Amino acid sequence: MADQHATEPVHAPSRRLWVLPSWLLNQVASRANRLVADSFGRPGVRMHYAVLAGLAEFGPISQAELSRRLGVDRSDLVAALNELEREEFVLRAPDDRDRRRNVLRITSAGQAELHSLDARVQAAAAALLAPLAPGEREQLVSLLQRVLAHHSEGGPREDARSGDG
Repeated sequence: MADQHATEPVHAPSRRLWVLPSWLLNQVASRANRLVADSFGRPGVRMHYAVLAGLAEFGPISQAELSRRLGVDRSDLVAALNELEREEFVLRAPDDRDRRRNVLRITSAGQAELHSLDARVQAAAAALLAPLAPGEREQLVSLLQRVLAHHSEGGPREDARSGDG
C-alpha cells in the first residue's frame, strides 16, 4: 500500500516504477551518492571515510580483516591505505604476534579528519532527508538497516533484528 504522504514529482516516471522499491532505492541512492561526493569535494574521499570510520571502530586491525569488515576489495583498500598513510591519517606496522601481516591504526590526525568528514556526511544526509521529520528519518534508517542485514552474508545480526541498531 502506498504512503498517503508520498507525492509524485512533477515529471513522474511510470506508475509501475514509482511504486517499485528497488527502483526507488536506486534513485535515492544515486542522489545520496552525488550529495556525499559533492560534500567531500574530491574523488577517493568516500573510501578514505570508510577506512577511517572502520579503523576508529574496529582498530587496531589487520588489513585483511578490515577489508572483510568493510566489504572492500583488498587492492582498493591498499590503494586507500597508501594515500591515508602519506597523509599521516593511518599507521601501518607489522603485527607483533604475526610479522607476516600488518596492523592498522588511526592516528590523531586521522581522527580529526574523520571528525571533519563526519560533519560533511551528516550535512549531506540532512540535505537528502530534508523532506522527512526527525522520527521519519530514524524510521527510514532502521528499515534500511533491517533490509540490508537480511540480505547480507550470514543473515541479520542480533542487534539488527532487535531494532537497536
